[in-house]
Amino acid sequence: MTTYANLAMKTVAGVALSLAGLGLAGSLPQSDAADVYLEATRPDFQKIPIGILGFHDGALPSRPGKEAADVLGADLRRSQVFAVAEASKLGIALNGTSGPAKHKLKQAVESGVKVLVWGTIGTRDLDYLLDRFIYDGGDETGASRRLVGSTALLRQMTHRLADELVARYTGEPGIARTRIAYVSEQKGARELYVMDYDGHAPRQITYDGFLNLAPQWSPDRKFLVFTSYQSRTRQNIEIVDLSTGKRSPLVSLAGLNITPALSPDGTKLAFATSQDGNSEIYTMDMQTKALQRLTVHSAGDLSPSWAPTGKEIAFTSDRGGGPQVYLMSSDGSNVRRLTFDGDYNAAPAWSPRGNWIAYVCRSEQRQYKICLVSPDGQKRAQLTSGASIDDSPSWSPDGRHLAFSSTSGGKTQLFMINSDGKEMEQLTSRGTHNSMPAWSPAEIQKVDAQPTEKK
Repeated sequence: MTTYANLAMKTVAGVALSLAGLGLAGSLPQSDAADVYLEATRPDFQKIPIGILGFHDGALPSRPGKEAADVLGADLRRSQVFAVAEASKLGIALNGTSGPAKHKLKQAVESGVKVLVWGTIGTRDLDYLLDRFIYDGGDETGASRRLVGSTALLRQMTHRLADELVARYTGEPGIARTRIAYVSEQKGARELYVMDYDGHAPRQITYDGFLNLAPQWSPDRKFLVFTSYQSRTRQNIEIVDLSTGKRSPLVSLAGLNITPALSPDGTKLAFATSQDGNSEIYTMDMQTKALQRLTVHSAGDLSPSWAPTGKEIAFTSDRGGGPQVYLMSSDGSNVRRLTFDGDYNAAPAWSPRGNWIAYVCRSEQRQYKICLVSPDGQKRAQLTSGASIDDSPSWSPDGRHLAFSSTSGGKTQLFMINSDGKEMEQLTSRGTHNSMPAWSPAEIQKVDAQPTEKK
């Protein structure tokens, strides 16, 4: 039987699957799983028809208006809140900076397009000025709001507009300004990177030239915790400040220290360590550094994932003879097994809504896929299919998407998929191996890295 600790002792080239506790399990028959899944995830609202009329840019050489419209359309489609209408079929012209004719807007809304959005893009020194307008059937258009940012921040300005629209019509933060941390192998080393949620603007975080794995976000999005492989026989858990790059050790116990996970409020770190001879799960108080051992078993326990309430933890254990997903209270009590179908289930990831736990399962065809199970174990579904190896699921903060790694294109790359298994989209293409995605929390407050907002 293979545990994470066994895998971590192997060389990088010898590990066929990611080292972060990938488990893989047998699925239910596809027809039963699909029926249960669709019933459990059917939204209580229909998508809102929205028309993007474009962004007048005065024919600036770089065509920022077209880029903004394309980015906004992609963001709104991914949100699963809006159904984006084809602008060419609306028959509404912007008429330069004066905007569209009001009677045309009313006609479009009366025909079923509930929301219309457009804007203008100008320049001031080295900055773009993006003014946006929203119309949803009232006598007046939504108040103009100006976003100001350098030309390099046009995508972020547009992501901000997409998040504003999602929040306006759902009351929930959007995900267009979220980011994904991940592991990428380039030039022979596996280092940590961070990219925009849609795969743009990748940025390298670590430069060790060897192996860093399993990044996880702090709730405030300012830090990553991760496993640092200082050698093939010793692993520590570290934290890195994303604004400065400063790194500090968190866990340096004897043996392996792996699979870190911060609690939803950021006060505790759950992780696995082999200091007791086999892999056990501990928590550490982030302020006092006090340790608490949660599991006491001769089997290997690893890959903790916190419930959004912080009251429970899902984890992987082979105490039943093979890797399976278990649940326990956050103090280590009330341990119970969650998965029973298949001989290999591991790497759990609790959804932010608390209604699903994603994990890696091994199907009846002996293929490694992404599966879902409800916390009560009553509902299960296989999310991905095909001959690829799919691994390391991570939820978007709105609970409507998952990021994961897959070999569907040959090399291991990162993909995004809707939580109903539809609309898979490849996010990475650089490097020879991209894996272990970790989706950031949603941005609620303005941060310095984002463009300023002026009314």
